[in-house]
Amino acid sequence: MARGEEGRYDDLLSARDAVRAMEEPGLRAPAFRLVQADRKHEPSSYTTSLSWRPEPFTGTAEPRRVTAAFAGGATLVLQGLHLNRLETATYCRHLEAYLGHPAQLNAYFTPRRSQGLPVHHDTHDVFVLQVAGRKRWLVYDPVWELPLKHQRYEAAMGEHGPTVLDVVLESGDMLYLPRGWMHEALTSDQDSLHLTVGVTVMPWVDAVRGAVARTEGDLAFRRGIPADGSGGTDLVERLADELDPETVAAAQHTAFVMSRRPILDGQLEQLRRLDGLGPDTVVERRPTVIAELVDRALRFEGTELRFPAHALEEVGALVEATAPVALADLPGRLDGNGRAALARRLVREGFLRAV
Repeated sequence: MARGEEGRYDDLLSARDAVRAMEEPGLRAPAFRLVQADRKHEPSSYTTSLSWRPEPFTGTAEPRRVTAAFAGGATLVLQGLHLNRLETATYCRHLEAYLGHPAQLNAYFTPRRSQGLPVHHDTHDVFVLQVAGRKRWLVYDPVWELPLKHQRYEAAMGEHGPTVLDVVLESGDMLYLPRGWMHEALTSDQDSLHLTVGVTVMPWVDAVRGAVARTEGDLAFRRGIPADGSGGTDLVERLADELDPETVAAAQHTAFVMSRRPILDGQLEQLRRLDGLGPDTVVERRPTVIAELVDRALRFEGTELRFPAHALEEVGALVEATAPVALADLPGRLDGNGRAALARRLVREGFLRAV
């Protein structure tokens, strides 16, 4: 998608941010690495351990070596920005809420007239966001369709065919690369910074593995396999129950919800305000929380909270809320003190925040 909108993605990570990360002394692996298409950069060549008690700071960047490698054509990769930077973590969480699948984000800062990675495929769908400079992308048909996470590209999979897309991304442009499509990217006479947003979907092979794991409670699946290998047909029929659409969809959604990492900006101030929460307090669900309420269990960000039946109407209303709401206006049977106690618990766990 060509936009010609310079600075469109600067609020996520600007070129100035990338230069600063490269030059300052606090950068540590594996939050970054150096890559270059025609040579390998071992982490030991640009990182060191800083003496400290009781443990050294390992994997610390050597700014002199990192900047020299960049000047010599190496690409600086800032990894896992959905984990360690508030702006990009929040962006990915909103994208996850919209798509219903996990999202991750890396940044690639490539010097002029260079190539960071040789031709390859990604094992997830990718949105390329061109932040600064320009980059030429060459895209080829897949040689290994829909690769799984462990199926990274190897020459043994085959050589790519003719170019199917040759495009130059300018600042503000976006490119979508489906999982498995071969590609490579080159800079021109400008340094280039782009973000790659990876979106991971659950393949059927993982759904089947999950279904098999859920059969452990079935005695038939715990029996030993007879010498002649018979009996599998009956088990297939039992396994089919674990693969019906509702069960698969529910298991996928729960795994997605529980694997999200908390984003708790402003949480210290929220904790200090807990004693002041009362029946008239206005609260809101944190916009970065993805949750599900099943039976009496509220699940989100690796946490499961269980509630008594008489509190479920209030909890359900808070889960469904899309705007701030006064505790006094919630439906349900809890009195004012009960609602305040509920709110304090949900604020403490990072699900709600007081407005």
